[in-house]
Amino acid sequence: MLGLTQKTLADKAGIPLPTYRRFERTGDVSLRSLVMLSIALDCSRDFSELFAGNTFTSLDEIIDSTSKQRKRGKRNT
Repeated sequence: MLGLTQKTLADKAGIPLPTYRRFERTGDVSLRSLVMLSIALDCSRDFSELFAGNTFTSLDEIIDSTSKQRKRGKRNT
């Protein structure tokens, strides 16, 4: 794709090479390293889209928007 070596990309992102290699091997990476990699690859706009959406001003608003009214079934008697 971009023709970058692992070392070049890790250096460009400012992360240690073993961190980048672990990310490629296992998918395990810190959020900070992921953001740094996205900046180095010029795809940080994807984070804006990922976190776009509802803007909440309190935890209650988040809870209200995600909780569903629980419906109870009929009792068998």
